[in-house]
Amino acid sequence: MLAANREKLDGCHLSLGWLGLGRMGQSMVRRLLKSGYAVNLWNRTRSKAETLAGEGVTIVDTKQDLGRCDIVFTMVSTTEDLKQVLFDADGLIGPRTRPKLVVDSSSISQEGSAEIRQRLEAMGVNYLCAPVSGNAKVVNAGKLLMVSSGPEVWHNRAEPYLQAMARKVIWVGEGELARTWKIAHNTMLGVFIQSLCEIAVLAEKAGIPRHVFLESINESVLGSMYTRYKTPALVNLTFGQVTFTPGLLLKDMDLGMAAAKAHGVPMPAAAASRESVARLAGRGHKDVDFAVLLLEIARDAGLDLKSEDRAISDGLEPE
Repeated sequence: MLAANREKLDGCHLSLGWLGLGRMGQSMVRRLLKSGYAVNLWNRTRSKAETLAGEGVTIVDTKQDLGRCDIVFTMVSTTEDLKQVLFDADGLIGPRTRPKLVVDSSSISQEGSAEIRQRLEAMGVNYLCAPVSGNAKVVNAGKLLMVSSGPEVWHNRAEPYLQAMARKVIWVGEGELARTWKIAHNTMLGVFIQSLCEIAVLAEKAGIPRHVFLESINESVLGSMYTRYKTPALVNLTFGQVTFTPGLLLKDMDLGMAAAKAHGVPMPAAAASRESVARLAGRGHKDVDFAVLLLEIARDAGLDLKSEDRAISDGLEPE
């Protein structure tokens, strides 16, 4: 039996479903649960769903079981993954049961998203893009940003649930504009990590300890939530604590370069950073954090980095 929410919105009780339990998905579901919402859950690897069973979720047997929900959230890896979970023979959009709204937070292309929107709307299902800024630790700390696009009336209906997962929710307009935002955001992420690693290596090779240099950046006008939460990994070389892999960053930077070409926007800094990330991914860095780029840049500079083994706050204390 599906779990129903206590919340009443626009005269209707809206039930929630969730597809996709990677690092982000688990943390986002927990934020919904923490806010008192009931969540119905399906995941390809059932054991991942079962880790949340004691926290109040209802685990369903098939994706089509979630079609009885009013809103279904999806968080998967690629455009093809999203098409499969929605439209395959055993997908969410079944012949008899379909949700009123699909809210997708995956990082996918504008073109793929537009195709999915067209197919869903032809079947009477509304669709919001709702990509995010932040990783699982950012979600747990209550500092996630969510950016939405699609019909404003459906953004307004979904907003209480989006706000349960994020510190800030921004609607940027109709259609796939939130995909454009996410592509631009992650392209900037690649440029930013390239620059941050380069200057950290420059400072260290000149004689400034890494932790001292990064602390000074964090306290300067250039410091940000991003520089602060990356500092412990860059100082202690703890790249096994994955927030985002080189392969996923490369995928998103390729989307950024394709968007730049489509819109006629020259992006020389992004193009150079994309090649650096491609080189990183090609050297076999798979299941590690993309900040491992620091080691490759240091090697190119003839520098063999060591962990500084320091206890440093990343500024992300859970709420």
